[in-house]
Parts: sequence; structure tokens; C-alpha cells
Amino acid sequence: MAGLGFACRPHLLLRPPLLHCVRKIRLSSVAAFETIDEPESLVKANSDHDSVNSSGRVVEGDCKGPKWKKLSSKDLGISNSMIAKPTRVVLNGLKRKGFEVYLVGGCVRDLILKRTPKDFDIITSAELKEVIQVMRTFSRCDIVGRRFPICHVHIEDTIVEVSSFSTSAKKYDRDSPFAFESPISCDEEDYIRWRNCLQRDFTINGLMFDPYANLVYDYMGGVEDIRKAKVRTMTCASLSFVEDCARILRAIRIAARLGFRFTRETAQAIRNLSGSVLRLDKGRILMEMNYMLAYGSAEASLRLLWKFGLLEILLPIQAAYFVQQGFRRRDKRSNMLLSLFSNMDKLLAPDRPCHSSLWVGILAFHKALLDQPRDPLVVAAFCLSVHNGGDVLEALNIAKRISTPHDTSFHELLQPQNLDFEALIDEVMNLAASVKSIMTNMTDEYFVSKAMSMYNKAPYSDLVFIPLGLYLKVCRMFECVREGKEKGFVPKQGSKINYELLALGSLQEVRHVFARIVFDTVYPLKLSRDHNPG
Repeated sequence: MAGLGFACRPHLLLRPPLLHCVRKIRLSSVAAFETIDEPESLVKANSDHDSVNSSGRVVEGDCKGPKWKKLSSKDLGISNSMIAKPTRVVLNGLKRKGFEVYLVGGCVRDLILKRTPKDFDIITSAELKEVIQVMRTFSRCDIVGRRFPICHVHIEDTIVEVSSFSTSAKKYDRDSPFAFESPISCDEEDYIRWRNCLQRDFTINGLMFDPYANLVYDYMGGVEDIRKAKVRTMTCASLSFVEDCARILRAIRIAARLGFRFTRETAQAIRNLSGSVLRLDKGRILMEMNYMLAYGSAEASLRLLWKFGLLEILLPIQAAYFVQQGFRRRDKRSNMLLSLFSNMDKLLAPDRPCHSSLWVGILAFHKALLDQPRDPLVVAAFCLSVHNGGDVLEALNIAKRISTPHDTSFHELLQPQNLDFEALIDEVMNLAASVKSIMTNMTDEYFVSKAMSMYNKAPYSDLVFIPLGLYLKVCRMFECVREGKEKGFVPKQGSKINYELLALGSLQEVRHVFARIVFDTVYPLKLSRDHNPG
């Protein structure tokens, strides 16, 4: 198999940061922390010290410089029952030993939005070695990461990530020309919290929640941006993305998952610096793509990747399909690829993800149909064969009994051909061979580089981020169709999905969900109802 490399033309290379960003940050820390007024129901200012008034509402203290927000978590609709049990075990264990503990980052944002967080991140005043000493009576603990170490605490089947203020402080370069000056006359605890939040990528991720004081600390206007449904970088967008180009992919993921828009500055920086993502390690790109596609927001992610010029860099084969379809950047209509991912999204969620083999398999399957459109009956028999471990005869017998109409809007589906039994078997086998061939092409740099070559203005990308292990796992999903029924394979019974097995890549579970997605796309329920009224 071809080596996993990449190439890019000069116009894709990272552009220098805009000078106005540098000047903006150097001018004044007060300008950088311009206060956004909060509704009266959430905060009152300014007393000489932080306090809670008679109604239980938090009142803000008098810090020189920017007015930091301390909001009542109850007013924000957050209750401690919304925190997952394993996370509460870690929080309580550290708190009982006298350490300060906070939830931080995207989980706080999701709690405010009444969404189920993908995971919970904890930050504490304890050193990581102290975290291990406290938690080892409950579970196994590991320190991972060299540059920015964190502690993985294993509670039941969950890993809770714990970071330390002392470790995260090392990330902050006080001498950097882009560093913010801290406001004066503020206490040490506020300064430590503020400095940690400042290191984060987006304002909506820069919130800190103390579940014991029932306070949410907002130093950068994150709550206001949540209300406005905006994704805004913590610092100047161009500078932020130059500092860490992975933030571009995280911005896409967050906006897609939440249905948020970008601020004008953030959107422009994403467009200008989109090519810089090619500098990321391929493993990191796969991880970020999996976060986009495997957690219930794949369709929205593909639309945003296309809108901001990233699809032709990361998935050139699929970008070429969008061009062939005449799909425009602001297009609201759908196509078969988007419909497949939309139906996948209906089965997934941030806390119920799939294994990457599922969405990679869907990409390969769709490309095979695009290259050679098929009779819907062939597609149905193929999916049933995948589902039942390769029993093609049984699959054909079931497929022939399908009476519901197929979606005629997809160019990838032919009108029914009335094929005889032998012809159907040949077509199913041919489709299986085509999917395997496409998987090989998706990991071939030369083939990938040719995907967009006919379009003069398209960026050149031969990026391949699918590793050998994932390639083999996807091939195994489909190989049973050509090789015959697998010995000992037990098809999934019923419609209930085992999400733990799906996330682990269980062959039975992935095949089951794949078949459901394709059937929901080719034979949509709405069409069936319209076809059979009453």
C-alpha cells in the first residue's frame, strides 16, 4: 500500500499573522477584555468584594481592569445531577482532601446548553502525583502526555481527565509579545483561573465551573457568546490558528455540533489559513475528523468543511463529488452522501459515538455507487449480505420482498432493472469488489491527488490519513460478501444498538448500523408513508 504522505502547493502554506492582530493585543489588556453586560437575572456589579446577596444571586467583585463574571450555576440551569457519576467520584475525592476542583472547557458549555457532554474535564489545585495518591484507592490512574501531562482516572468503564493548575501554568508564556497583561488588584485564585482560561481555544470553552460553590467563572465573555450562538477565538483569530492550526478543525467541529456560527474574524481566519492543517500529524487529522464525523454531527461537519475550503484538502475525493453535483458553498439542498451521513447522525450522539470504520466504510461505499450507479435491489442485497456475514442467497431472498419505493432523487441509484437471480448475484459481487477497490484508492496518494486535478482553482492535496489498521478493518466489513458466509458469525438480532460495542468497532455492530443507515437512505420512511397513505 502506498506510503502515507502529503504535498501542498505554495498557496496552501501558512500565511503570516496579520499585523493588526499583533497591534491589537499589544495595545491594551483592557480593550482585550472589554466587558459584555449580562442580564440582571445573572449578575450584579460592583461591590468591594465578591459576595452572594440575600436572594442567593452572585455579586461581582471590584477588580481593576476588566470586569470578570461570576455567575450562579443555578441561574444558568446547571444542577450537579447533570454531572456524570464517575466525574462526581473524582471531584468528591479531591475536594475531601482539601483541593480546589473545577469542571472546565466544553463540558461547562454543554451543561449550559442542556446538552450531554462528550466527556468531563477536571482541573485542580492538586499536583498530578497528589491526584494519583488520592484516587488510587478508587481506581487505576495514569499520567499521560509529556509536554502537557494530564492524569487519566479510570472509574468503572470511564476515563476522567484531570489536569493540574501547576502543570497547565507552564503553557503560559508571560514574556510572549502576545501575552495579555493581568488586571491589577485581583486575588491569586482569580488570577490562576483567568490565566488557565486564557490558554484555551474559544471563549465558549473558557468557562470554569465550581460545583461546590455553584459558580461559573467567565473571564472572556463565553456565556454571552453561547447566547449569541457564536464561535470566537480567545485571542485574535489569525494568531490563534497560527499558534495551533488544529484549532481550525476544532472550530469546525464545535460549530457543526452546536449549530453555531463563526464571528466574522474567526471565519475569515479559517478561510485564510485552511491549508495550514496539512502541517498536522496524520494521526491528529484522523482524530479530529473522527470527532467531526463519529459523534452525531457528520452532515453539518461536511457542509462546513466544504463551505470553508477544507473538504478539498482533507477529503478531495468527496470534494470532487460535491463539484460534480454542482453543490455550492451555501447550498441547503442535499445529496446522497449528505443523506447517508444525516441518517448516521440520527443514530449517534456525543456520548454514543461510532468507530471510525463506520464512516470510512460509508465513504468507500458511496464512492463505489458514484462510479457505477446500481439497481436499488442490488444495494439492498449487498447491505443485507454485509449485515448477515456474507449469506448472499438469504440476502437476495429478503431483498426481493422489499415493496417500499426507493429515493429516485439520487443519481447513484438506477431505475429497477428487473434482473434475474444470477445477474443480481453478479451485481452484488461486483459492488463488493468495487468497494474494496475504492478503499485501496482512498489510501493511495497518487489516486487521491488526482481527485481534484481537473479543477484548475482547486488546491492540490494528496493527503492520506487512513492508517493500515483502519483500512484492513473496513475491508473486513465488506469482504464476507465475496468470500461467502463467515463461520460462526451471528447476525445482529433486533434494532437496538449496543453503543459500547459500536464505539469499539465490533464487526457485528458496525455491520448492523451500516446496513440500517443505507436502508434508511435508499428506502426513506417518509417515501414509504407517502406511497402508502393511511
